[in-house]
Amino acid sequence: MKCRQVPVQLERLEMLSRGFALAYRMTFVTIAGAMVVATSVASAEDGTMAGDHMHQHHHGGDEHAHHAHMMEQQGYTRMEHRYQVPDVVLTNQNGDAVSLRETLAEPKPVLLNFIFTTCTTICPVLSASFAQTQTALGDEAKDVRMISISIDPQHDTPAKLREYAQRFHAGPGWEFLTGDLDDVIAVLKAFDAYRGDKMNHIPLTILRAKPDEPWVRLEGFASARELVQEYRSQAAPGGEALGSS
Repeated sequence: MKCRQVPVQLERLEMLSRGFALAYRMTFVTIAGAMVVATSVASAEDGTMAGDHMHQHHHGGDEHAHHAHMMEQQGYTRMEHRYQVPDVVLTNQNGDAVSLRETLAEPKPVLLNFIFTTCTTICPVLSASFAQTQTALGDEAKDVRMISISIDPQHDTPAKLREYAQRFHAGPGWEFLTGDLDDVIAVLKAFDAYRGDKMNHIPLTILRAKPDEPWVRLEGFASARELVQEYRSQAAPGGEALGSS
C-alpha cells in the first residue's frame, strides 16, 4: 500500500467500522425478545462452569443486556496509565508458549484488547477495528504488535482462537492468546479490565509506542482511523498525544 493512498483507505475503513457497530446495535433492537428466550439455553450450556467466577450467571435477567447496552456507547474516552505486566506464560493460537512480560518488553509498538470467541456484540466490533487497522497500516503493520487476549480461556483453546483469527483475516503481526484462568485473571486485573464475569467486560483497547512509555487506555469503540491516529501520535518522535474523543 502506498503512503498516499492511506487517507482514502482510512476514510473507507472508518465507515466500515462505524457501519459494523451500527449494524450490531440495530440487530439487538430487533432480536431483543429472542435473546430472553436464548438466555435459558445459554444458562444450561454454562452450567458446567457454575463454580467459575469468570462465568457467573445473571439470574433473573438477560445475560446479554449489558453487552447490548454497551453497544449504544458512542466514541471513546482516552487516559494514560502505567501498568505492571504480570509475569505469566500464555498460549497463542498456534499453541506456542508466550511470556507476556517479555513480549510486551520488546521495542515494538503494541495494540492490545480483550475478547472471547463466542461473544456476538462487543468483541466482533473490536476485532473488526483491529483487522481494519492492520490493513490501513499496510507495510507499516509489520512493525506493530497486535494482541487479543481471550477472557474465556476455558472455552477458547488455541484451535478456537485460530478459527477466530482466520474469520477476521488476521495478519502475521496479530496474536491471539489464551491460558490458565488464574493467569488470564491476573492480566485482566493488571490492566484494570477485570469485571468478574465475561458478560460484564467493556470495550477496551490499550496501546503503547515504547516499553518505557505509559499505556494509552481507550475505553469505548475506537474506529480503525482513530486507532491509527492514536498509534502514529504516540510513535512519532516528539508527537503530541491526542485529546479525548
